[in-house]
Amino acid sequence: MSSPELRPAALDETALADIRRLEESLGTPVVAYEPESPYAELSDDQLAEVRRVESALGVRLLAYRA
Repeated sequence: MSSPELRPAALDETALADIRRLEESLGTPVVAYEPESPYAELSDDQLAEVRRVESALGVRLLAYRA
């Protein structure tokens, strides 16, 4: 199984300034990633099942595309 491809976004100075303002407003670091997501698109029923298992196990789960 290959690892997911989360890549930081290439931002210009204007976009970086927007991110910095957001970080200041939130009081936490923010990372911008390219729009392609390695995560699976889940139906409402599938998402509900993931949340049920998360709750039962007390963990956070991520579902990746195959």
